[in-house]
Amino acid sequence: MKKVVKFGGSSLASARQFEKVGKIIRSDKHRVYVVPSAPGKRNDKDTKVTDMLYGAYALAKEGKDFSKELAAIHDRYKEIIDGLKLKVSLDEEFETIRKNFEAKAGENYAASRGEYLNGILMADYLGYEFIDAAKVIFFKEDGQFDSKKTQEELSAALKEAPKAVVPGFYGALPDGTVKTFSRGGSDITGSLVAKACKADVYENWTDVSGFMVADPRIIKHPKSIETITYRELRELAYMGAGVLHEEAIFPVRKEGIPINIRNTNAPDDEGTWIVESTCQKSKYVITGIAGKKGFCAINIEKDRMNSEVGFGRRVLQAFEENEISFEHMPSGIDTMTVFVHQSEFAEKEQRVLAAIHKYAQPDYIDLETDLALIAVVGRGMRATRGTAGRIFSALAHANVNVKMIDQGSSELNIIIGVKNEDFEDAIQAIYTIFVDTQI
Repeated sequence: MKKVVKFGGSSLASARQFEKVGKIIRSDKHRVYVVPSAPGKRNDKDTKVTDMLYGAYALAKEGKDFSKELAAIHDRYKEIIDGLKLKVSLDEEFETIRKNFEAKAGENYAASRGEYLNGILMADYLGYEFIDAAKVIFFKEDGQFDSKKTQEELSAALKEAPKAVVPGFYGALPDGTVKTFSRGGSDITGSLVAKACKADVYENWTDVSGFMVADPRIIKHPKSIETITYRELRELAYMGAGVLHEEAIFPVRKEGIPINIRNTNAPDDEGTWIVESTCQKSKYVITGIAGKKGFCAINIEKDRMNSEVGFGRRVLQAFEENEISFEHMPSGIDTMTVFVHQSEFAEKEQRVLAAIHKYAQPDYIDLETDLALIAVVGRGMRATRGTAGRIFSALAHANVNVKMIDQGSSELNIIIGVKNEDFEDAIQAIYTIFVDTQI
């Protein structure tokens, strides 16, 4: 049995949090590979170390004095070292960072140092080997992730290290320059380590006890999700559900490695299991609800549109030329609607509309702004009749007007479009009918 454990920034923000993490790791001998994030906020008014590094490097880039800012970052780590009574010193590391900042080593390098330094501390605290992610995780010259080389080098390194700490978030380009994943990328590193060592479980420890059925900022004390499939997670993550970086599922999904989302501050909670497939029935018809605001709809009408070969392709060409991706595209016999992010579309709207007229010659185009999209996701919906009807009923009862509804052929999710102002009420109504009342 081998377990890879990744800990988020809030789990490693202070010496006290480090002690919690150490207790968790030592309580299970199978937790042999650890992926730490940079120290997060210790309280609501605090600043994440990664943001502190960005700030210090911004000054260095402008040729300004950043010694005070770098000293403040050093103090954050010194506080952890002193609190844990470690003998390790980071003085030389900070001198190297100072020189590299002055040499304009780049924002990726600056951002990565939070994980790098925390990895050194974690390895010393646990008595594990430290493996610099820049030596085992690789990107190609064009910045794309190099999965083949990473798998080879990371697997080889882990075979030589029975217990190791691999800092998250970053790797290296072919010339050795540090390159980071997108924000939250430590989740991806953990997934890559799990794949490379053929782990039995990838535990992702954060500050919540797994996934909730709905956003706790909208629903008070939402129920937790016990088990969710990779496909369900992808749908919810794409529509804004947080907790895990959506790209983190791909490496472990191919290997059939389950992910367990756990809470560092409540280690006895089972959390949420993310699996490829399961016979376990969902506690509710739906698994989760997620959504985003800030969309607009381009409604296109043309008589006999359905019999015009290539009409849809020509419409989408207008968006492609302007580098705008679409979210959903429900259609009727003589109508088609394209949903896009309003912020992306706004400055290019007239160019897009002109291109649609040029390529598709529609009879009429109408724009509708300030819309939100909500995804209702659940493997249990396939076997349950009337799910869409219950959604409509709940929304009607809440006086929410539905602008669009779209169900995929997999019957795994239903997408609903509403006005931005109705977003929270819509989620509350759907949650109530499927979870609170379960009628």
